[in-house]
Amino acid sequence: MQHKLRLALDLQLFSQEKTEPATPRRRQESRKKGQVAKSSELPGALVMLGGFGLLAFYGGIMGETLVEVFVSGFEEFMLWDVTAENVQSMFSSLMLKGLLLMAPIFGIGMLMALVASYGQIGYLFTLDPLKMKFEKINPIKGVKQIFSMRAVVEFLKSMLKVTIIGAIAFSILWGEQGKLMRLSSMPLESVFQYIASLVMRLGLFSAGALLILALFDYAYQKWEFEKSIRMSKQDIKDEYKKTEGDPLIKSKIRERQRKMAMQRMMQEVPKADVVITNPTHYAVAIRYDGAEMEAPKVIAKGVDDVAQRIKQKAKEHDVPLMENKPLARALYAQVEIGESIPQELFHAVAEVLAFVYKAKGMKAGKR
Repeated sequence: MQHKLRLALDLQLFSQEKTEPATPRRRQESRKKGQVAKSSELPGALVMLGGFGLLAFYGGIMGETLVEVFVSGFEEFMLWDVTAENVQSMFSSLMLKGLLLMAPIFGIGMLMALVASYGQIGYLFTLDPLKMKFEKINPIKGVKQIFSMRAVVEFLKSMLKVTIIGAIAFSILWGEQGKLMRLSSMPLESVFQYIASLVMRLGLFSAGALLILALFDYAYQKWEFEKSIRMSKQDIKDEYKKTEGDPLIKSKIRERQRKMAMQRMMQEVPKADVVITNPTHYAVAIRYDGAEMEAPKVIAKGVDDVAQRIKQKAKEHDVPLMENKPLARALYAQVEIGESIPQELFHAVAEVLAFVYKAKGMKAGKR
């Protein structure tokens, strides 16, 4: 007894273990809540890479424009009278030139951020993460998050970024130490150009390294997300019941539908002109009204118990029973309830109806 109880408990625990991949419905629900696989490092890395990449091509023009701004400030604005109108005009001109100067960098930053976000999760708009949730301010849960595995991973990731950027900076600067020592003897313009190229190298190499790290981080975030939305076998069963309905309830509904269809069919039997039988296994009720129908129709059919009920109903309402084994089987197999008799069986059915009408003392084709 204890062994069976232990086995049942083990099976129950196994069914509750989250070992199954998430269903499409579970993924959709998680997405609506804003729970998606996303790396926060990827947008920053792409923005940094795009910014320094743009500076590599746009830096010369930016430098020339910046020099023009300073030159115009000293050559033109210094000669203006200090009035409210002149000061306002001067600041407006400088701000406009500054915005035009920085617009490409802002534009490439926004573009890279959008590309990174869309590439990871596609289009997603949800306000669910902004909802007030009291568990977010739960101090106990907050302490658990501080010492959770995710916090450890984030800490290690931050340390790895600092280490990589530091190693890149040290490597580049160590290789340039000779030139750095000679900067004091170089012309000022050459110093600026050298420092700019050095900063550009540091930025591009650092951004490239961060991008590689971000791709690994995205793979880890995706793995962790898939793990977090796993489902147990019981979860899948419960979801199936919610979406498809309880199998027991569905079977009861189908049973009720069958009973209702049976009742409707049995109500049509008294309207039949004849019931063609096997005689024990098949029964097919035929009705024909020349004013309404182009051909006789099957209004009821059944096998075994249903056939016996059709025959009993026909006897109660004086509907003739005709034994014709091949015709009964052919009608049951080929014609559905409410359908007209097919052409290949029309002659045989017409003979049966003619015999019935004759037996009733009626003309063929009339009731």
